[in-house]
Amino acid sequence: MSIKKVGVLGCGLMGSGIVEVAARSGRDTVVREMNEELLEGGLGRIGKSLGRAVDKGRLSEEEREATLAKIQGTTELEDLADCDLVVEAIVENLEEKCRMFAELDMLAKPDAIFASNTSSLTITQIAMATERPERFVGLHYFNPVPVMKLVEVVRTLATDEQVLDVVNQYVRDCGKEPVACRDNSGFIVNRLLVPYLLDAIRAYEEGVGSVEDIDKAMQLGCGHPMGPLTLLDFVGLDTTYYIANIMFEEYREKRFAPPPLLKQMVLAGRYGRKSGRGFYDYAGK
Repeated sequence: MSIKKVGVLGCGLMGSGIVEVAARSGRDTVVREMNEELLEGGLGRIGKSLGRAVDKGRLSEEEREATLAKIQGTTELEDLADCDLVVEAIVENLEEKCRMFAELDMLAKPDAIFASNTSSLTITQIAMATERPERFVGLHYFNPVPVMKLVEVVRTLATDEQVLDVVNQYVRDCGKEPVACRDNSGFIVNRLLVPYLLDAIRAYEEGVGSVEDIDKAMQLGCGHPMGPLTLLDFVGLDTTYYIANIMFEEYREKRFAPPPLLKQMVLAGRYGRKSGRGFYDYAGK
């Protein structure tokens, strides 16, 4: 089996990026959103991203037009029925994901492969909402999707080996590098990254250093492109808090437990860049 047509559930920040890389690989791509307003916003985001790629010389004008021609937007789940691969990138809520896949399972062709872009939930939990757990994988992309090269390919106990081969080839065709992961909450990257970010918050709570000095120490001392507290603001403190809670529930280890300061900042609406204030103030930027 080869993947010729791709469906994407959700056209938010991650979904729009997944649509873009699928279409740039030359595949017909259908993206489904809940309503026209969300769909138009997502398609507009893709257009702007492709425009930036042209401006930076990464893409020709002809390639931009060819990519846009491969993309179809819809609000109807039925329009994904003939896709070879459907990637879900909706809200990080287990019930919503299971409900969506259970409905899609009745519409999609029998040999279609399903994938979830979840960053913290286990794939098995979602796959068991369908009648095709052997054709279900995790495809965890990283933000911004068109730029970041890594995709975590997650197999469950039920995933068919041939399905993994097909999905890995698809990831490479999209110009990405797949890494194989077991189906554990957080997979590889978040299992290592989240405790590091939470420890940075604890270090600040305990007075080890200022926000600026903690960030500068990790940049200059470890060669990181940005410090952990800057990264938290970029990812979103609310997102990190949500992921940390899921991982703590899964592992029951202190290193995954959200520090009190993180909870307080989320309750105060200080989510980072998207809210205008997190560990840094972005109000004037």
